[in-house]
Amino acid sequence: MLSIEYIKSILTVSIILSTISCAFIQKTKGLFSTNKYIIIYSLLVNIIFSIIFCYSFTNIKLPVCLWTGLFSFIGADTIYKSMEGKLSTYTDIRKRKYKSSNTIKLL
Repeated sequence: MLSIEYIKSILTVSIILSTISCAFIQKTKGLFSTNKYIIIYSLLVNIIFSIIFCYSFTNIKLPVCLWTGLFSFIGADTIYKSMEGKLSTYTDIRKRKYKSSNTIKLL
């Protein structure tokens, strides 16, 4: 029988992991010289985080941890695509700050 409460708990864990893994992948994706390995890297990070998180904080067993990692991978990819282009990079922020401080000095 399908347990809706169990699925809700798996999806809740997946949402939390999506946020954490998305941030982690954004910080570490600069290690790759090309973009073609980032999807595989993202999937592996989500699976590993899922297993560690589930064993540490829940009573979810290994097969369900793998499903949680897959759901987390899908969620992290969705979060990244929805935020892509909306967040400024550190360099962009520094350039704007530098331009605004120079404009004030000129006035």
